Amino acid sequence: MISITSAQLHTWIAAFIWPMTRILGLMALAPLYNSGNIPARVKVGLSFLIAMIVAPSVPAMPAMDPMSLPGLLILAQQLVIGLAMGLAMRIAFAAVEMAGTITGLTMGLGFATFFDPQSEGQSSAISQLFALLMIMVYLAANIHLVVLSTLVDSFTTLPISATPFEGDRLKQAVAWGGRIFSSGLQLSLPLITALLITNLALGILTRAAPQLNLFGIGFPITIGAGFVMVALSLPYMTTPLLRLMEEAITTMQQFTAASLPPIR
Repeated sequence: MISITSAQLHTWIAAFIWPMTRILGLMALAPLYNSGNIPARVKVGLSFLIAMIVAPSVPAMPAMDPMSLPGLLILAQQLVIGLAMGLAMRIAFAAVEMAGTITGLTMGLGFATFFDPQSEGQSSAISQLFALLMIMVYLAANIHLVVLSTLVDSFTTLPISATPFEGDRLKQAVAWGGRIFSSGLQLSLPLITALLITNLALGILTRAAPQLNLFGIGFPITIGAGFVMVALSLPYMTTPLLRLMEEAITTMQQFTAASLPPIR
């Protein structure tokens, strides 16, 4: 007769619930997987299937009741790890969206806002364009699969344990958040420079011919010049976007590394 003890049952449940919690955390924030167009049942089902595949290869975990206080603390820890990994890639997308917002404001299209299903908020038209470009590069380069691969590798580099992870890991995730502003400005800087030259030329033209209506001709010229610069810069944005996503993957790997590198 086969007999199963409560300790064995707790171990089997924990060996599946804890990895699935980390996976669900990543699914909640990682681009594409967190899309509002994907039903919650599909996300949970995908997390369930990944957990079934990953669970047999996960290193040995603490033998404890998953519903006890230490077990719930491990559950919360796995959720934080998954959320931090998903947030690392989401920050890369936020940087691109910020570049589009800055460009749109400089062009004079700050009033043209739409509902963004990714962030579930309002974003400018240029920001939407850059976000679509980012998601196409994200899919074309199979970064969405690299994200899952990094998640699976994290169970080996940062095993599930009852030991709390260091505070430096959270500091590293916060430090990566600053790239929203630096990368967003770097991506939009060529367009801002071209629009600044356009505005300077309009200012000189208005000074030389005061009878010209600056508001009548300046607004369409600025928007037209902005669209021309966006069209010219789109073919060259693939490289910086890929580099930004590679840095996000590196940040995910560093966050789950066995030994932390120094915070930049």
